[in-house]
Amino acid sequence: MRNLRLRNMILAALMAGLIAVLAPYRFFIPGVPSVPVTMQVLVVFLAGGLLGPGWGAFSMLLYLALGAVGVPVFAGGVGGLQVLVGLTAGYLWSYPLAAALVGWVAPAHRSPGFLRVAVAMLLGLVLIYLGGAGWAVLVGGKALGVVVSGWVLPFIPLDLAKAALAASAATAINRALGSQGFYKGA
Repeated sequence: MRNLRLRNMILAALMAGLIAVLAPYRFFIPGVPSVPVTMQVLVVFLAGGLLGPGWGAFSMLLYLALGAVGVPVFAGGVGGLQVLVGLTAGYLWSYPLAAALVGWVAPAHRSPGFLRVAVAMLLGLVLIYLGGAGWAVLVGGKALGVVVSGWVLPFIPLDLAKAALAASAATAINRALGSQGFYKGA
């Protein structure tokens, strides 16, 4: 059990490291300067799809903790508490919940098929959009129509591609590892 916990902690740290390495690289969709496009969502999906609900969520909490203490791991290579209370913080706060949802709907240790994994990731995406848009409206004082048209709709095609890529990768990795899967319970 102790070795299993250590193994899962290492895998969660690796997933937090992966998102930390990819997140600083961003670009903006022309005409949509408020929210950048990053690969964070892809890693959130992989965390849930490969590590399960608990460890997937833990890996994203670890990522948020790194950023909170000032490590420049957020979009654009910034860190600090100000990012976690800023206008786009709702997206970040939704990552642990989305990873947990993905891992719960499509448990990696049961090697779910691509369709179930893809549905899990779509549900995770809806949760991320609700978190990001909800925060911008409730905390940031933005109008709902502005947030939906500028912070959600332009990102759907790219995020669907990330979900498909993550679903394909998680399904293939879990199948390839079979009963010796990537995720090992508790």
